[in-house]
Parts: sequence; C-alpha cells; structure tokens
Amino acid sequence: MTLPKWVRLPSQWIEESGLKEFRWGAGIGSNNLAALMTLAVIAHHSDAETGLARITYDALEKATSLSRSKVAGGLAVLADRGIITRMPEGRSSYALNGFDRAGGWCMLPAKRLYSGGRVEAFKDFRLRSATELNALKLYFLFAARRGRDTNMANISFDKITEYTGVPRERIKAATSLLATTSLAYIERTPSKRNDYGVANAYRLAGLDSHNHMGTKGRSFDAVEFDWKAPIE
Repeated sequence: MTLPKWVRLPSQWIEESGLKEFRWGAGIGSNNLAALMTLAVIAHHSDAETGLARITYDALEKATSLSRSKVAGGLAVLADRGIITRMPEGRSSYALNGFDRAGGWCMLPAKRLYSGGRVEAFKDFRLRSATELNALKLYFLFAARRGRDTNMANISFDKITEYTGVPRERIKAATSLLATTSLAYIERTPSKRNDYGVANAYRLAGLDSHNHMGTKGRSFDAVEFDWKAPIE
C-alpha cells in the first residue's frame, strides 16, 4: 500500500479529553503507549472514504516496532475504549470509530513518518518511560488542535494538562522527545498578553511543510497563550 501524505483521524474523543485515559502505571503503561502507536499505524493504512484499515499483525508489528504481544495489548485497549472496532470485515480489518469525512476529524501525517515500512520515530520507543506515553498523547492532541491557517497547535500548558492529564512539569520532557524524534517542532509566536512575550506553538512534521514560522516569520496572528510557560 502506498501511503498518502496525511490521513483523517476521528478526533472527537480527543476533544472530549479521551487521552486522559491513557495513563502510565504498573501493568498498564506500556499497553497504553502501544495502543497509541498502533492507532497511528491503523489510521495511516485506513481507507480515505470509509476509515476502514486492512493490515496484518505482521505489518503492524513491523510498522510499530512492537512485539506481537504488545500489538495485541494495544489493540485491546483501543477496542475497549471504543476508538476502533476489530474485524468489522473479517480478519486483519479495523474500523476507526466515528469516522466521518464531513467533519470531526484531524489531519495525521503519514508517508513522511515511514522508512522501510516502519514509523522511524517508533524505533526509539522502549515502552519503559512515561515520557514516551506523554509525548504521544501530546502528539495526538496537537493534531486535533492544529489550526489549518497557521499549521500549528496554539495551546497553553494548562490546556494541555486539561486535555491529556499530563502534569505541567512533565510537558517539557514530552515535547522535547517529540522534537528529538522529528515528530513535531516547537515554534515561537508573539503573545497578545504581552508586547514582548513569546508563546510556544507546536507543528507536526509532515503536514503542510512549507507553512511555518521560517517561511512566514512573525506575520502569524498573535495568539492567546501561556507566554509565561518555560521555554522548551
């Protein structure tokens, strides 16, 4: 399958703070992380008209760099939380619940993330750190909150915590991991709250790559943002 540049991901569950359910803890953290990794790959391989993906376990293992047992654990989490339906059309089929081309979806980068059939960034995930889970939670949030005019998610630390449950003091580590794995970039935008203030905004790699601060400079409209947040 030739992957498109981006795919539609139903995002209402993200807007309803569904990412809070993906918590780190003994016996659950790694499966929650595996679930978000697996969800990304299922979305990447979904049909643009129906939201139905046909992908084998072997392909899921390769694309996510996860073991078979972790893929299974991730799929169970996604199904239990109503984010996907397994086997809607037989084996190796998955439906993105809530898929509707008319609305309620966000753009998720696809082709740009892959090398040799794998999501390149996922090769560095070891499923042993809450920071990895937090980073992917923020990644999905930034996709859902991305403004198509600016190509960035303008969202304060307080709102990030509200939507994801990631504590404020752990956001910096999560966004730093997104940057080092080339999943997302941190931009600086002017703040409306202070003439000299600078706000952080977040841009996903592989989406509208010519639309960023480097090409438009400070011409972006200033946004209401927590400009006092620590610079990352």
